[in-house]
Formats: sequence, structure tokens, C-alpha cells
Amino acid sequence: MENTNDLWRIRLDKLEMFRQADINPFADRYVRTHKTSEILDRFEELEGQEVSLAGRIMSKRDQGKVIFTHIQDIDGRLQIYIRMDDLGQAMFELISKFDVGDIIGVQGKVFRTKRGEISIHAKEVTLLSKAMRPLPEKFHGLTNVETRYRRRYLDLVMNPDVRKVFVTRSKIIRFMREFLEERDFLEVETPTLHTIPGGAAARPFITHHNALDIDLYLRIALELPLKRLIVGGLEKVFEIGRTFRNEGISIKHNPEFTMMELYQAYANYEDIMELTEEMIAHIVQRIHGTLEITYQGQALQFKTPWRRLPMLDGILEYSGVDFKDIATDEQALLVAKEKGLHVAADASRGKIINEFFEAFVEPNLIQPTFIIGHPVEISPLAKRNAKQPEYTDRFEAFIFGRELANAFSELNDPIDQRQRFEAQVAERAKGDDEAHSMDEDFVQALEYGLPPTGGLGIGIDRLVMLLTDSASIRDVILFPTMRPRDESAQDEDM
Repeated sequence: MENTNDLWRIRLDKLEMFRQADINPFADRYVRTHKTSEILDRFEELEGQEVSLAGRIMSKRDQGKVIFTHIQDIDGRLQIYIRMDDLGQAMFELISKFDVGDIIGVQGKVFRTKRGEISIHAKEVTLLSKAMRPLPEKFHGLTNVETRYRRRYLDLVMNPDVRKVFVTRSKIIRFMREFLEERDFLEVETPTLHTIPGGAAARPFITHHNALDIDLYLRIALELPLKRLIVGGLEKVFEIGRTFRNEGISIKHNPEFTMMELYQAYANYEDIMELTEEMIAHIVQRIHGTLEITYQGQALQFKTPWRRLPMLDGILEYSGVDFKDIATDEQALLVAKEKGLHVAADASRGKIINEFFEAFVEPNLIQPTFIIGHPVEISPLAKRNAKQPEYTDRFEAFIFGRELANAFSELNDPIDQRQRFEAQVAERAKGDDEAHSMDEDFVQALEYGLPPTGGLGIGIDRLVMLLTDSASIRDVILFPTMRPRDESAQDEDM
């Protein structure tokens, strides 16, 4: 393999050669009439017609007085047939100096070669951008995972399936937005910088505002500002936005991720449950044309209604422990020890129930399932169940053993909310830095009156993972968070 510096010098010489030939190697604009997919899909209609298209050279074969090249745009690749007799010797020789990776514009007629390949017979070729670095070696492609994530631009160039994932991601968000707007939800924007982190149990990122001389936090959820808007009379609101949590990185977690949260006045968690399954099923149908898909080899059925499973029933089913017979924290601690669960010595019954759920139930929830009946201790913003006040009117949606959505009938009792915040503050004092802080302004907003409200949060990245059969969250985030590296180091794939 040639040294990178040698390749740079060769391409630098070509750059100067093009300029001396009065060819701008970095053009201002180019007008194209078609993309590759249009020409391939509409060949019978376009055959013999003149078109113009633009893209990156992905392959190039010089055969004396003829050059065959494939160019690639966002939709795919198309062959270009370039002949010296059509362009003249001088221009043809310049075009022969083009490299794989260069971006060009082509004007010519649509035709099919003797071998049956749809192509463009070029009558004009324009250099639009000279690539100064070579693309990864064509036979092995860009396979190093670290390089793919760090240099996503190369990943998108070299791997068509990766481009498809992110085109699909855009469609998923568009279909979600359309679904909600058709139901009169108003899309809003709320602050990314918060004076108090809230709306979830998570550790925030901290920054400092110099002019005000105060610490601010990147939001860990969209919830509390959106509920303030419901207080203000905006009866149906949603936001799709970036959220930040200062936590670990895994195939399911990235510190920066995308959430959709919505709130609907005069609705409860059962209304939101129906909306959730209808919306997800709608998106699945729009993306795949069916409600049955395969994720990582597992068939998933999104036909509604989804299974409703009380948390305690799930624990009994998968662990054999019946928490209906366990009334005290002490009893819960003993059974946790018997089952080999490591929990804090002062953990409450509600928190231990959640530990049991995560250990024994969650991995078994493969088909779309709503878990209901969460303990109050792990649901500080959810309304209590009227018949069993130690539990809340809340659900979480699980698919393939992963949480996809979280929702509840919103707590609108300001007195109860203050008490729960105080309990969370006490947890923080004991060392739980993911517990909620006291938010006096939010409690005050509730004191003005929050109507009965149902709320929902969906992890967009996890939904995209499901619908694109992606194993890791980093495969569906264009620029995942990664540890900095020495950029002077040569990548294995280069």
C-alpha cells in the first residue's frame, strides 16, 4: 500500500494540473435532473433521453479510448460510459486522471449496454470535488468498527446498508410526527439547559453559564417543561429532542440520545397505552408493509392489542416469588438474598420489586408487552392507583427484552408531588445521585392546576434499532459518543 503522504502528493499534483487546464476542482454548484434510482426505476420511459446526475466515483476501468465508471448518490450506483470520440482527446485525458472518490457531474443519454446494464452515455463530464484522500480499499471495504463510528462519513460512502439505516431513521421520525399531528398534537420546543435536572432518574451533565454565573444541566428528560405547558392550556403537546445522561455506554445506551415525549390533557395511562401501540404499529406498517418483522433472528408481532402484564404477576411467573405475600421491607430483603440479588441494605420493598423485575422478567419480554403496576418508590412523577395506592398508574413497553417506552397518568396532586420530591431528596442525601432534586417551580405550577393528563416517552434510537435490525445503538446514531483518539494514527482500513 502506498504511503499516505505519497498519495497526497500525487493528488496534489493532479489538482494543480486541473487548475492549469482551467478546470475548477471544487465547483460551486451543479444542476442535476435525476438521481440514480429514478433512472433505474424509469428506464423504459427515460431510454434515449438526455439527463444529468451527480455522484461520487466508486469504480473506474480505463479501456484505451473508453472509460467505464460507476458513480454513487444517496439512492445507489449507476454506470457511466465515457468515450474519447464523444468528448475529444484533451478532455478525455483529463477525465482519465480522475480518481475513485472524486465527485463528478455527468450529462448524457440513458441507454442499456450490450451486457444489459443500464448506463449513461456521457457527452459531458464535470469535476465537482477532487478527493484528496483515497477511499478504503474496495475489496475489504470499511470494516473496522471503531473507524466506522469515528468516521461515519466514510461509513456512509462505503456501506449502502448504513445509508439505508439512516434514511429509515428519518422516515420513522417523520411517520411518528405525522401520526401525532393528525391527532392534533402540537409540536413544541423546550429548553435543553435546565437549572434543575428532572423528569428521570439519571445523572446529568453539568455546565456553567458565565454571564449569569450559575451552573446549568443538560436535560435528562423532556417531561417537566412539557407538563408546565399542559398547565398553561396547551392540551396536546409533543417534542422530539436530544437528551443527555452522564452514564455508561453499551449496545443499548449512549450518553446523548433522542426522545419523543408527549402529554395529553384529560387522558390517563390507559388512553396513552392505546395510542402507543397504535402509533408503533402504524410506523412498523409504514416502514415494512407488515406488522410482523424479524429482529436479530427473532420474529416480532406488532398486531394490537399488545399484552398487558402486571409487574407482580410477571415476577411470580418468571421467579416464583409472590410479592403479594411480602408486605414489609425486611421480608423483601430476605427473599432478595435467597434469590441471590445484591440490593442495598436499606432498600425498600418497591425498589426490590423493581430489582426482581429487571433480573427475572425483563429478559423474557420478547413480544411487545406493557408492564403495569409499578411501585410508587420507583415512580416519583406518576399518579397513585386509586385502589392500590402503593402502586401507580404507569406502564413501560418492552420489546426484545428492552424498554422502549415509559408512560403514566401524571401526578397532578401538588401536595403528593412535594412529598415525593422530598423523599427523592432524602435518597440523594443518602448517596443516590440519580434521585430527583426538589423542583419548587414545578410544584408551584401544579398548584395552579394540572388537568388529568397522560404522558409518554419513547426512545427513538431503540425504536430505530428494532425497525432496522441493528444490534447496537451506535449503529443508529450518526455520531455516537466515543473516547477521543490520536487522529494522527493510521486507521486499519485506510
